[in-house]
Amino acid sequence: MQSRLRVQGHPIQPMLVTFPFGLFVCAAVFDLADVAGGPAFLGEVGYWTAVAALVAAGLTTVAGLVDLWDVRAGRTSRTVLTFNLVNAVMAALFLLSCLIRANAPQRGANGALLAAELVALAVGAVGVALGARLMQQFDRVRAGEPTGFETFGDVPAGSTVEIARPRPF
Repeated sequence: MQSRLRVQGHPIQPMLVTFPFGLFVCAAVFDLADVAGGPAFLGEVGYWTAVAALVAAGLTTVAGLVDLWDVRAGRTSRTVLTFNLVNAVMAALFLLSCLIRANAPQRGANGALLAAELVALAVGAVGVALGARLMQQFDRVRAGEPTGFETFGDVPAGSTVEIARPRPF
């Protein structure tokens, strides 16, 4: 998979997905603690953590759309499209939860909202697995091109190591 947005030659979008997913996990943990009888402020923290995750998911979606533009038709394009759709479903479920809680005085979660968040996390786990598959497909394409720290591994004695500059877009 080639991408216009890269870090060390790797597409950035599969890496960015970890931020909203991690924030969504934290939001669900705070909401679980709130529903389980913890202090009321935990529901508020869970709400604002989910809002931060939605902002991060929006930025990740922009990177995904840029990547989707450059992917050629085939197996990789189907994986990229599925990856983006799965992440959008996860974000949509959390958005629904946030919209329901937005006008509440405490913004705490209830059992039904927590269940929706747990379903969203299960969907997001599929997205993480698809992101890992994309990175593996990308690495197979670039198998003969050492980048980053890989250039220092398994160098025969007496050889020199060159660090190549990244190729332009």
